[in-house]
Amino acid sequence: MTDAVHIVSPHDGTINRVPRDKLGSNPVCGKSGKPLFIAHPLELTAANFQRYITRSDLPILVDFWAPWCGPCRMMAPVLDEAAKTLEPRLLIAKVNTESEPVIGQQFGIRSIPTLALFQGGREIARVSGAMQLAQLKQWLSQHISL
Repeated sequence: MTDAVHIVSPHDGTINRVPRDKLGSNPVCGKSGKPLFIAHPLELTAANFQRYITRSDLPILVDFWAPWCGPCRMMAPVLDEAAKTLEPRLLIAKVNTESEPVIGQQFGIRSIPTLALFQGGREIARVSGAMQLAQLKQWLSQHISL
């Protein structure tokens, strides 16, 4: 039996089963036919947060941010680059705590930016503050295999 992982489509939320050895071959959603990896952070909301966190087998790095936050804006290009270089080993998502305050409250977000790493539906690591890509990769490698 082939080792496979479940990936939630960034386009329509469909759960896709992809053989692990095919993750680097630009897999597409079985329903929409669109790419499962978009090389850009996915915007999560109260409507889709739990589905992505609990149904994806890949680790998910969530950036809790707000549009008025200077350090958050500094992190945006770092996370864009991380999405391009770390997919398909890791998914990157963002939660705007201004428009989604319930999610921020649920996870006790007190300062932004805060990065939370989820795997298997639970938070496994957290760090607050802006960082460069090399620092981000080093922090991630302490918690997951890159």
